[in-house]
Amino acid sequence: MESELLLSLIVFLPALAALVLMLPLFSNQRPDAIRLLSLAATVAVFLLTVWMALDRPAGSDASTRFQVGEASMQDTFARDWIPSFNIYYFMGVDGISFTLVLLTSFVTMLSMGASWNITKHVKAYCILFLLLETGMLGVFLALDFFLFYVFWEVMLLPMYFLIGVWGGPRREYAAIKFFLFTLVGSVLMLIAILMLYFNSDLGRLSRDQLQASRVPNSVVQQVEQGGTEPIHTFNLLALAQMGQLPDSPFDKELWLGHSLQWWAFILLFIGFAIKVPVVPVHTWLPDAHVEAPTPISMILAGILLKMGGYGIIRICYPICPDAGYDLAYVVAGIGVLSMVYGAFAAMSQKDFKRLVAYSSVSHMGYVILGIGVWTAWAGTDYNSDYWSMGMNGAMFQMIAHGISSAGMFFLVGVIYDRVHHRNLDEFGGLFAKMPVYSGLAFGIFFAGLGLPGLCGFIGEVFVTLSVWTYSQALAVISASVVILTAGYILWTLQRVYLGPEYKGPHEDGIYPITPREIAIAAPLLAFAILFGVYPSAVFRYMTPSINKTVGDLATWTKEVKQPRIEAERSSEMELAQKP
Repeated sequence: MESELLLSLIVFLPALAALVLMLPLFSNQRPDAIRLLSLAATVAVFLLTVWMALDRPAGSDASTRFQVGEASMQDTFARDWIPSFNIYYFMGVDGISFTLVLLTSFVTMLSMGASWNITKHVKAYCILFLLLETGMLGVFLALDFFLFYVFWEVMLLPMYFLIGVWGGPRREYAAIKFFLFTLVGSVLMLIAILMLYFNSDLGRLSRDQLQASRVPNSVVQQVEQGGTEPIHTFNLLALAQMGQLPDSPFDKELWLGHSLQWWAFILLFIGFAIKVPVVPVHTWLPDAHVEAPTPISMILAGILLKMGGYGIIRICYPICPDAGYDLAYVVAGIGVLSMVYGAFAAMSQKDFKRLVAYSSVSHMGYVILGIGVWTAWAGTDYNSDYWSMGMNGAMFQMIAHGISSAGMFFLVGVIYDRVHHRNLDEFGGLFAKMPVYSGLAFGIFFAGLGLPGLCGFIGEVFVTLSVWTYSQALAVISASVVILTAGYILWTLQRVYLGPEYKGPHEDGIYPITPREIAIAAPLLAFAILFGVYPSAVFRYMTPSINKTVGDLATWTKEVKQPRIEAERSSEMELAQKP
């Protein structure tokens, strides 16, 4: 009961604050009160997640604390929601989701602090902002596929309006483009959800598997009573168990010789890849970033992109492992393509914000590459160590990029508020005019570069090392991207902060960074340094869950996939020997 209350409070406290803001008491004539209540709500959510992160004392029964070292789902609960379709208000947390929940609450809190410059329709802005936070947190905590989809869609509309109303000159175009791309991904995801739901059957699972999937006792009893009708489910844990069965209900042939789960993987992967985003479905991102106000750019880069990577890790691979195995090289190749393309595109930009946006495409390519490195196969005797390294590197890269990219977009916004342009060729000499701001910028941009000792280095090197066993060619290319990244980051720092003088307009508007701005940028830099020198601060939470996910898939490869491969080879040989 305590866990249910805590997780529900984390998710819905921002929405509750949004409802309070709708009261006549909070009118647009009181913008500071509206901002303070919104900030208080985001701070409260952050403190709740920090409370969960504190180590559980030995012998304590503090069930609301996250148990470090525990690989399985924690604090799970399920309540009837739409029982006629076995849809539950089902939530829980493990190392994969909890680190992203922490990141979400932290970046959202800082983004709300960065929203003090928003002066148009402050009440509407804060209401939409808080609803957006509820949607994002719900995505990471939902364990029912239908509930996951609802939160995914809840997040879409607030972001559309936050870009379309408070964005730059081309805000309508950017908002519509973001909406259409994301909606296409959502439709593909919905098709895959329906495919999996109507072909699922809890009767295929043993009692132990049902209990491990946190299926409610009433449903377990219904399964044990038997019956001719299949019992469908949206339970993500149960769907993963079914997807890895030797006789999985998702293995039936669907189209063009491929199974249902193969096509479900394609649909889900495209939907999540749009959110990451990867090449070639990335084109919405630069426009959305350039036109979005600074706090929304921070959330876009720091959190929303991570939802795509989370969906691939949590849903695509555990539920559709057969397709993940077959398409591993395709996934890894897409990751490398995004890394290279994003780096070259960033290098060619003249707009400061667009450069940072393309750097996100490049950095998120590491995430896709690390996820796709399926090294647990017969040639390696099903050793999953390197794949675990790649997955851990991908997850760490998501956290590190959430810190560094949010910081970079905020720092771009700081100087834009002063000079009202982002033309890189018109900057220069800012270090002499704004030394504290420039020092913070150097630290955060170096974190994005991947400098050893800062957070960006750990994830990139883990992913690159993991790829070597899988494909030396991809490993060489991914390692070479570091040079491109250093090129555009250092060139940017030289053009913006160094040089003898500022060359652009509104020079008289340049003034030192304010205490409020320092209070937002400094924590981001502090965590970039902390995670760079002490990565275990992140790994201790997420590694057990990631290793369990990879280990389960390695076992499936050995016990299910390899016998299928051998049977197919024997069949082909028999056909070839026939006259």
